[in-house]
Parts: sequence; structure tokens; C-alpha cells
Amino acid sequence: MSDRKSTPKAGTGAGTAPRAAAPEVSARAAALPREALEIAAGYAFTGPALHLGALLWEGGCLPDAQIRVPLPMLNRHGLVAGATGTGKTKTLQLIAEQLSAQGVPVFLADVKGDLSGVAAPGQPGDKVGARAAEVQQRWAAKGCPAEFYALGGIGRGIPVRATITSFGPVLLSKVLRLNPTQEQSLGLIFHYADTKGLELVDLKDLRAVVAFLTSDEGKGELKGIGGLSTATAGVILRSLTAFEAQGMADFFGEPEFDTGELLRIAQDGRGMVSVLELAAVQDRPQLFSTFLMWLLADLFHDLPEVGDADRPKLVFFFDEAHLLFDDASEAFLDAITRTVRLIRSKGVGVFFVTQTPKDVPADVLGQLGNRVQHALRAFTPDDQKALKATVKTFPNSAYDLEELLTGLATGEAVVTVLSEKGAPTPVAATRLRAPESLMGPLDAAELERAVTSSALYGRYAQAVDRESAYERLQASRGGKGPDEIRGGKGPDEIREAVGGAGEHMARQQKEQPSVVEQVVGSGMFKSLARSVGTQIGREITRSVFGTARRRR
Repeated sequence: MSDRKSTPKAGTGAGTAPRAAAPEVSARAAALPREALEIAAGYAFTGPALHLGALLWEGGCLPDAQIRVPLPMLNRHGLVAGATGTGKTKTLQLIAEQLSAQGVPVFLADVKGDLSGVAAPGQPGDKVGARAAEVQQRWAAKGCPAEFYALGGIGRGIPVRATITSFGPVLLSKVLRLNPTQEQSLGLIFHYADTKGLELVDLKDLRAVVAFLTSDEGKGELKGIGGLSTATAGVILRSLTAFEAQGMADFFGEPEFDTGELLRIAQDGRGMVSVLELAAVQDRPQLFSTFLMWLLADLFHDLPEVGDADRPKLVFFFDEAHLLFDDASEAFLDAITRTVRLIRSKGVGVFFVTQTPKDVPADVLGQLGNRVQHALRAFTPDDQKALKATVKTFPNSAYDLEELLTGLATGEAVVTVLSEKGAPTPVAATRLRAPESLMGPLDAAELERAVTSSALYGRYAQAVDRESAYERLQASRGGKGPDEIRGGKGPDEIREAVGGAGEHMARQQKEQPSVVEQVVGSGMFKSLARSVGTQIGREITRSVFGTARRRR
């Protein structure tokens, strides 16, 4: 660490006057060097806070200068960044277990498959003991209440699926790598399906609708959809067919995951830690990053405004965040920015996890009030450029940040957060605490038991393929598949058949309330209720991402 120091300039937010009267600033801390004392005073919060670690100054660790983040500020979003192997995963685990202990649910995207240990007590050892002593931590081995999920059931976890209807055209276009023109055309196809009561549950439903629109009997309908050409519809159809052939069908369907499950509190009052395993789908980065955005967008639709609460309703960790922004259209980036900006008022904090701040667009980065920056490498000219860009994203500092960021050890980071009044705290080099849960994956058999014994397993484990657009279009054409049609019933007859099916289902529900009561608690109920509405010709209300709004 460099010996170079500079007093933070007034008005930059990099430093504040020492608050010796604050109870969190101990008598021993008052004996710190002036610059270190100013930094420590910036973290002397009076309300509930998470403990990150102890201040590093002039090459030494100062355990009396504790670096913390106020609990109410966790919904102001954040960034955890750093090169591979610098300790980002352990930082997520450290924050997650403290949030859980304070009754805040947490969502963790587990890309490498090593976060499942958050559910089990950690293992004491010399390294853990030494780190705890260095940072004045009372370390005790304990795990968190946790649920384990897997996209489409690929991997170990409760399956997380989305219907095509709720996923929407904007997010689906990102997954399919469509250009802006094709994205707009896909939106028109969704609009057509909504208005005609053709519910899109899985990929074959959407493929069936597009196939119908590009067939001889559907061309008349296609002409009525402004701005959608036969050629563009054909490109979308080929993209869907290729996507499905790559084994992507498992991620879409029913029962659709209710994102309200992520807000659960355990019986002992601790927040539930939801771990989504993504290791099995690492080779499909566009898919899993976009699915994470769907989870956020779905929460955004359903949660009420809460303003500035005393604690977040949920803190969401978005790992490998750069994958979401790679090759994204301007419209897509705008939608992300709006979602991140507005979801704060609904009590949800979002932490993006990536290698450097430059991986996150400036408009999104500007929304991230809490920063934990692990070490960066500067081996190449590109690395050096990224390092300089990262330094510029921090407030003025008493450290030589370029030198500091390349010299941090594993488990050390540069921190700045928002104070209880919403102002940036001084930049603080920090030796981070050790997680108290297991720093590694659970044993495979133990993880399997945790998944299958969950109360949610029976609700989501078994995929259901009920009647939807594919089956109705097929039935209206005399049993022919959507890719085989060259004749058959016309659009009016198809619409009449689909409308009749919707009316029949609505009538069935009215006549058999006991059946409805039986399914109200199931994972399928919300999708089914929404389905009835679309089948009788009511257009779905769509959000900023084009995802369907649901009422829980």
C-alpha cells in the first residue's frame, strides 16, 4: 500500500469531519492517525448496519476502525467488482448471511456452483481464526435458511420456469439475438397472440403462432399486423426453431415460478437465502443473464411502493452482470436503467457483480450507491485502461487508488457506501470479515436432500403441458402440426375455436368452484387465471420490458 496520502477535499463526499461523540467511534479508534480517523468516522453509523471488515491504512489493519454499510441503504443498489480469484464470491456470502440474520431475504445467482455452502455452518481453522482476530470479528460457525433453484430444472434445484407470455418479446429478443427490427416484429406477434386469445406458454406455442402467420391461410392475418413482413416473420421462426433444437425448451413452460417465493422469511425470523444454480447452464450466458432480468422485472411489476423503509424487502445479487449488457440494444439498456432506478422504491436492492465497473453502462452505474471493489490486474494496456477508468468512478480519496487496487490481497477491497443520510462515505481500503457459513459447495447428497425436502419442490418439480396456442391451432386445423399447414380452417374459424375454448374453461371454473379452490395454492394457478383472460380475447397489459403484468 502506498504511503502517499491526501486530505479529501471538502464537498466531494470523500471525507467527513470526525464524529468523536458517536458511540461507534471507540476511545481506541480516536487514537488513529488523522486521515484514518476521518475515514472511520464516516462509517460510525447509529442504526442497524452490516459489518464488512476493518480499515487498512499504511500497510496495517486497524481493527478499531470498522467499515460498515447501513441496512436501510442496501436498497440503493451496489457493485461488487474485481478480477477473478480476488474474493468476490466470499463477499457475496458475507453480505448475504448478515442480511439473512437481520430478516432480509437474499437472492444469489450461483454461476460457479460454490455458493450452496451458505446453508451450512462454516469450518473453523487457523486461517479463519487469524482473519477474525485481525478484523475484530466474533466468528461463529452457522448456516442460513436456504432454498435452491435451477433454471428449467437443469442442475440441482427446484425448477424455475417462465411462460413465454410473461417473459415477453423484449427479453426473448435478447435471448434469440434478434436485431431491433426483428425485436419490434416479435412484439407485434405477441400483440397478435394476446388479442386473439392464443396463449403463449412454451416455445412451441410461439413457434406455432409464427408458423400460422407465415402459412398460406395466415397471410391475411399477417397483413393486418402493421410493420410485420413475411420475411421477418420467417427469420423469427427459424430463430425459434434453432433455439428449441439447442435444448432451450426446458426453461419455458409451467408451472411458472412465482417470484414472490424470493421474499419469504423463515420461521425463526431470518430472511430466506434463495440460491439459483447456474453452473449447469454456464455455456448459455445470454439465457441465464436474461432470465435473471426477468426475475427482477417480474418483482418490479408486482411489488407495491414502499419508499424508504428501515430495511430492504429483498437484496438481489446479479452475478456475471456484463453478460446482460453485451450486445444489448439501446431500448433494452433503457429498460434496465428504468427498472433499476425505480425498483429501489419497492424495497429491492440490486447488486451487480462483475470484473470492472466499465462492464456496467454509465447510466446503470450511476444508480449503484454501494461499492466493494476487489483487486484489479494491470498486465496489459487494456487492463491499465480499465484500471484508470475504475479509479475515476470513485470519490476523491486519501489513497493512491491506482497503486492500491493492484496491490490488494484476496479478501481485501476498496469500499465506499451511502451513509444513513444518503451521502457517499470516504473511500476505505478494507480487510473483509470471513463468512460464517461454509466457504464451498454443499455435499451433493446433502444438496439433493435440501432440494427434495423443500415445501416448494412438489409445487414446481413436475412440468405441466396443458392446452395452449399450439394445441388449439393444431386442433383447429384438423390435427395437423403448425409446420405442416397448407390449407384447413381459416382465421375466423381458428379464432372461433380458440374463443370457444376460453369460454368453456371460464364456464367450467364457474360451475366447479371446489376445483378452483384446490388449485389456488398451486404454482399453476396464476398462469391459469391469466390464461382464461387471454382466451376470451382480453389483451395482456405489458410492462417496460414487454413482460406480462400479473396479479398475485
